[in-house]
Formats: sequence, C-alpha cells, structure tokens
Amino acid sequence: MTKKKLELLQQEISTAPFGKSIVHSNPIAQFAIWYDQAVQSGLLEPGAMTLATVAPDESPSARIVLLKAFDDRGFVFYTNYNSVKARHLAVKPNVSLVFLWLALQRQVRIEGRTEKVTGSESDEYFSTRPRSSQLGAWASPQSQEIPGRQNLDDRYLTMEKEFQGKEIPRPEFWGGYRVIPETIEFWQGRDGRLHDRLIYLKCEGQWTIKRLAP
Repeated sequence: MTKKKLELLQQEISTAPFGKSIVHSNPIAQFAIWYDQAVQSGLLEPGAMTLATVAPDESPSARIVLLKAFDDRGFVFYTNYNSVKARHLAVKPNVSLVFLWLALQRQVRIEGRTEKVTGSESDEYFSTRPRSSQLGAWASPQSQEIPGRQNLDDRYLTMEKEFQGKEIPRPEFWGGYRVIPETIEFWQGRDGRLHDRLIYLKCEGQWTIKRLAP
C-alpha cells in the first residue's frame, strides 16, 4: 500500500463509527476484518502478537510470536515444545495475546486457554516452512543455554548433512498451540484519548458484547 493510500485508510478508520450495533456479532469475524486491513495496509509483520504466559511460580512472562492461522476454534502459533513458553503452558494453559497495529491506531487483546493442535495440523504447517526453517527447528535446542553461536551453526550444518537430499520431517518436539479465546477486546484510538473499546465475552458458548470506558 502506498503512503497516500495508507493515509486515506488511517483517516477513514479514525472517523468511522465503531460501536456494538456496527461490529460483527462474532469476534473472530470482526478480527478477520481488522487483520485483513492490517495486512492490506502493508504493516510489517501484522501477525506479530505478544504472548503472555504464567510461570509455575506465578511470575508473568511475555514474548512476541507469530500468528499462523485463526478460525472459530482460536488462534494458532508454533514453537518448540521444550521452550520456556511450552513449559509454562504445560502447567498453566491460560494465556493472553495482544496485537498492536500502531499505524491504524488499533489493538486487539485476547484472553483464553491453550491446547496443542493435532499432529497432522503441525505436520501440514511444517511442510510449508522454508527448508532453512525446518533445519533450524531441528538444530535449535530452544531456550537452553549453548556455548556460543558456533555451536548453533555446527548443529545446523549437522542437520543439513543428515537430511541432504531428503524430505525433512517435523521433529516430535516441535508443533502448534491453539489459543481458545474466552474474551476478545477491540481498541480503536480516537482523538482526545476518548478511545473506543468493545469487549466480547464468551458464556455458555455464546458471545456478548460490552463497551468499556477508555
């Protein structure tokens, strides 16, 4: 998207009404509208989201991960199952996600619980990754201490030789998680800091919408 088109989109968004009677009754459908606009606007990594987990000692931990799929079941990301985040999720599956699209003055905050996606889902996504990323998944003992960069490079070269001329299978220690949302909040920036905030709450399988003060 050109700078001029982005400016027109920003102006359109900043002046368009955003209320309970306008948004989609399904928050996933509403998210799809906003996500598509973020993608079309040319923002860098619109799928980047903050994932906040809780350690066994109750301390919070957050990092950026990439959204790889979403539908009515939830929001999917992939990682090493031996990573710090995965170890947290094994004990405390409740998480929070935050998308921030500054150029559009928008934020989406999601709270829910996680579950692993099926092995076939992980296999299907892994097969679409660049070969270098597939090798990287095998080479990196994510979150573990290593002696130095050379150690990582050596592990990569070892994997490269091992799989030379072969299809690279998904490691058993690598796969996806789905965040099953229980609340989804949409934040739209406005002048005078009188921002629009709409929150969807799920109760007995049904979504209700409430407006929050900024």
